[in-house]
Amino acid sequence: MPYPENKDFQDLLDDLANALANKQPFAVYRKPNENKVQAVFQENGTLNLALSFNEKGFVFAPFDWQDNAVLIRADKVSTSSFEANIGLVGEVDELSETGKQPFLKLVQKGVTQIKQGELKKVVLSRKIDLEFHQSPLEVFQRLIENYAKAFCYLFHHPKVGIWCGATPETLVYITKGELKTMSLAATLPYLEGTQPKWGSKEIEEQEMVSGYILEQLSEIANGLKMEAVKSSKAGNLWHLKSEIKGKLQSSASLKDVVKALHPTPAVCGIPTKEAQQFIQEQEGYARTFYTGFLGELNLEETTSASLFVNLRCMEIKPGKASIFVGGGITSASDTEKEWTETQNKSKTLLNILQFVSH
Repeated sequence: MPYPENKDFQDLLDDLANALANKQPFAVYRKPNENKVQAVFQENGTLNLALSFNEKGFVFAPFDWQDNAVLIRADKVSTSSFEANIGLVGEVDELSETGKQPFLKLVQKGVTQIKQGELKKVVLSRKIDLEFHQSPLEVFQRLIENYAKAFCYLFHHPKVGIWCGATPETLVYITKGELKTMSLAATLPYLEGTQPKWGSKEIEEQEMVSGYILEQLSEIANGLKMEAVKSSKAGNLWHLKSEIKGKLQSSASLKDVVKALHPTPAVCGIPTKEAQQFIQEQEGYARTFYTGFLGELNLEETTSASLFVNLRCMEIKPGKASIFVGGGITSASDTEKEWTETQNKSKTLLNILQFVSH
C-alpha cells in the first residue's frame, strides 16, 4: 500500500470531485469518534473482487455475499483531518406515509411465520425513493459533520454505482490477532433529556443477536468476553449494544471471521438461512449492498480489518436517491410500531438530504 498522503480537507474534496468526474473508483470514509478522513483511490475502472480477503484496499460487499465483494484497490491513499460539528441539520419537515400498507402486510407475514415456529427473528426492510440532484460529496460532508459516532462513507465505482451512509454498527475490527465486534439491536427514538425505556421485545431481540454472535465466533476465537448491555445513541435513535472481544485462533483467516458473522441477526434473522430465504421471497425488492458490509482491508497491516454493516445508507443515481430502512421482527412485534421504527431510522439520511437540497 502506498504511504498515505496528507491533504487539506478541501484539497481532498477536489481530488474526490475529479475522481467522480473521471469515473475513477474510490471510497472515502471517517471512522466513529475520529477526526481523520481517509480516501482510497483505484487508478483504473477495473471491477476487482475481494476473494481471499488477503487483498489490500476498501471492500464493499452485498447482503447476499458469495465471493462478490467489490474491492477498491489501494493504488493511492489520502488522509485529511476534519473536526465534526454536531447537530447542524434540522429535523425533516414531514415524513411520507407512502408504502405503509405493503410494509405492514410484510411485517404481519413475518410475525405469522415466526409464530408458526420456522423463524425466531427476521429483519424486514423497505426502500424510499426520492428526487435528488445534489452532489454526493456534499452529502458525505454533512454526514461527517453530523454523525460523529457513526462510520460515515461515500463509495463510488463506475461499474457498481454510488452509495453513502452513516452506520452505527461494527461488523468486526481485527488487529494484531485481537478481534472486536458488537451485538447491536433494538431501537427507540431519542428524546432530549430522557433515558430509553426498553421493553421485553427489545431486550429479547438484543439477547438473540448476542447469543448468535458468541456461538458463531466460538469456533475461531478464544477467550471471548461480552461486556454488559448498554444503551447507545446513534443520531436521533437509541439502540442496545454489547461489545464482544476475543483472540483470533492462528488457523483462522479474515475471511473465516466475516463468514462467521455475516449476515448477523441484526440485518437478517435467526435461523440465518431460513430468514434470508424469507427476505428474498417476501421483501419485494433486491437489497443489493444494503445490509452488506464495507470497510478497510489490510490497510494498517496484514490480517487487519475495520468492517462495518451497511445500515443507514442510500444509493444515489442520476436525479434519484434511494434510502433503505428496516427493523427486527419477533413474535412480539407490533406492525404499527415497526413502521414507526423505520420512519425514525429514515430521518438519519432524510434530515441530511433536506438540508443539502435547500
